[in-house]
Amino acid sequence: MPFKKTDYIWMDGQMVPWDKATVHVSAHALHFGSSVFEGIRAYALPNGPAIFCLDAHVRRLYESCKVYRMDVGRDPSTVRQACIDVVKVNHLPEAYIRPLVFRGSGEVGVDGRGCPTHAMVMAVYMGRYLGPEAVEQGIDVCVSSWGRMAPNTFPASAKIGGQYINSQLIKMEAAENGYPEGIALDANGFVSEGSGENIFLILDGKVVTPPLGASVLPGITRNSVMELAE
Repeated sequence: MPFKKTDYIWMDGQMVPWDKATVHVSAHALHFGSSVFEGIRAYALPNGPAIFCLDAHVRRLYESCKVYRMDVGRDPSTVRQACIDVVKVNHLPEAYIRPLVFRGSGEVGVDGRGCPTHAMVMAVYMGRYLGPEAVEQGIDVCVSSWGRMAPNTFPASAKIGGQYINSQLIKMEAAENGYPEGIALDANGFVSEGSGENIFLILDGKVVTPPLGASVLPGITRNSVMELAE
């Protein structure tokens, strides 16, 4: 989904003009996908934008970094405040917020723990993920030939950049066949999730969703839907 650049990005503790928030081509994250990220929505309300479940998103960011043996280098309250500040400084009534922690330049090998860790937060305007008509009209989806990771191959509960190659393959295959989204099955052939979202179904009057054991991300929105459904 295309977006327009904003004025500032928070990077390593400072607000930097968009065009100057750059990374060297030797950065470990570019070569090995060594990054951890979150996708957070700020919704427009009469008294200003409200960030959805910010604390839960920041907590998951740090939990993913712990799984990936990556030291963020700053406390969660700093990243939390950065998420608020980028929405304010860019004067966004609503926004998609992307915190990203990644390994920079310094190591060529697969183990990048010797590389410095960088953190950035950007905020842009982004419409509905699956298009403006998705909520009112629904969309057609396909079951992908690509499956989700098997147990003990990748940590499905962590939001690590390199793992999203799997999501890209699912999304591109769906698009090539005329669908806006694809659904992946887990290693046992059961429904897992879409390329970028958890799945819920209404079945015999009940709300059902795949369990965490089906290689799904424990989504923040997923948890909210389950709590509201009670």
